[in-house]
Amino acid sequence: MIGSMLYATDLGLYAPYVMQHALALARTFNAELYVIHVVEPIGLFAESVLQSYLDEQAMSEWQSQGLATVMANIEQRVLDSFREELGDGEQDLKLIRSVRVIQGDPCEVILDQSQKLSVDLLIVGSHSQAVGVATPLGRTAARVLQLSLVPVYLVPLLQRRRNDDV
Repeated sequence: MIGSMLYATDLGLYAPYVMQHALALARTFNAELYVIHVVEPIGLFAESVLQSYLDEQAMSEWQSQGLATVMANIEQRVLDSFREELGDGEQDLKLIRSVRVIQGDPCEVILDQSQKLSVDLLIVGSHSQAVGVATPLGRTAARVLQLSLVPVYLVPLLQRRRNDDV
């Protein structure tokens, strides 16, 4: 029985397509749907560039307040994209228990949240960008599939599917 699901979105080009799958499954099983977007920490290069323009106090403020603002803006973007995609689908919006944006390694955060929320199913896209046919899975999707303790519903990349149909 599937009572709750976690949809991990990358907000990429195919995110609305994967979201439609997540919502259809939530409707089918009358399940709670949790949504997560993971923001990877800024790299050393980006941090060093910021440090060259900001003094120590400004850098500290950016790390505490600026990052929280960015995360809140991303969370709002996810909610807005759901509303835009669903239009009049208020019933579908009610299936979504929460939308969270968390910083960290995508695979680790997704798996950690799936355990914390005790979900019965993970929903992920195969990858966010069109890559070569030799790479059927993105890095995060492959790691989630390998390490997840719960079943994973993998939505294949739409572009690849269209090319294979031709």
